[in-house]
Amino acid sequence: MRVLVTGHQGYLGTVMVPVLQAAGHEVAGLDSGLYADCVLGPAPNDPQALRVDLRDVTAAQLAGFDAVIHLAALSNDPLGALDPAITYDINHHASVRLAQLAKEAGVQRFLYASTCSVYGAAGEGLVDETAPLRPLTPYASSKVRVEGDVSDFADDDFSPVFLRNATAFGFSPRLRADIVLNNLVGYAVLTGEVRVLSDGTPWRPLVHALDIADAFALALAAPREAIHNQAFNIGTEANNLTVADIAQAVVDAVPGSTLLITGETGPDSRSYRVDFAAARKYLGFEAQWSIPSGAKQLYAAYRAAGLSGDEFFRRFTRLTHLQHLRDSGHLDADLRFTAS
Repeated sequence: MRVLVTGHQGYLGTVMVPVLQAAGHEVAGLDSGLYADCVLGPAPNDPQALRVDLRDVTAAQLAGFDAVIHLAALSNDPLGALDPAITYDINHHASVRLAQLAKEAGVQRFLYASTCSVYGAAGEGLVDETAPLRPLTPYASSKVRVEGDVSDFADDDFSPVFLRNATAFGFSPRLRADIVLNNLVGYAVLTGEVRVLSDGTPWRPLVHALDIADAFALALAAPREAIHNQAFNIGTEANNLTVADIAQAVVDAVPGSTLLITGETGPDSRSYRVDFAAARKYLGFEAQWSIPSGAKQLYAAYRAAGLSGDEFFRRFTRLTHLQHLRDSGHLDADLRFTAS
């Protein structure tokens, strides 16, 4: 297929593009460049790309593609809370507009990167794709809204698929330090301490970035009738652990580190356990990476690259990076690049 990946210069996009290319697809990218320079180690080889804000995409720019993989978004809960209006403008309105334009341009398959956080405070039982959606943040709410609106576009010529990814982990050349396993390993490397600010009890489903990439590649290849206008949880039950258990895996991976659960932020209402059976059945998806293997990969990559505190706490933390770009005049209040 000829595939357009939005957000190809993000954390997930940077590892997904080579996976899609290896599967034989012709891949192009679309990105505003917010995180283009947030690279740890050698620079990745980016595909041919459009440098455009998601809010400004035209139907002409989407013409000729067989599929769109839509990853671009303000990508976590603290970032979404920075300005909920901008979060909904980019994550919801611009995403729905992109799907509408893709349909007009003749794109046949639209793969949307949703999230398991749509389940919110789901309690102790396993939730599958039919469970009630209880988003607790602007980020999660925006994902729910996109799923509902884009689902209405489905017809014989336009096939949307919603991949609800578990929380990502693992190394990417365009690193993110503000997701749980990546953060815990980095903090341990820099300080010798695995620090958990909550009480450690919330359940979190995790999935490696490379496994997410494989899931999207499988969704491109799957028969239309098996996945048309459906949602799929992407991850594995084996990686659905409490934050305390995730932290212990980091202690085991980082020599000499110690665990400290401060509990200073109290219990986190975002707690959910997820059933991933549908992706196994209909996509043939099996996650390859465990939390311990991911923690070891991150530890080795951080050490090899000589990760510094400034990089970790500023360049690779989404909220801090965007605030820096705003304060330095590179972004305006709407998170658009300025002339400078």
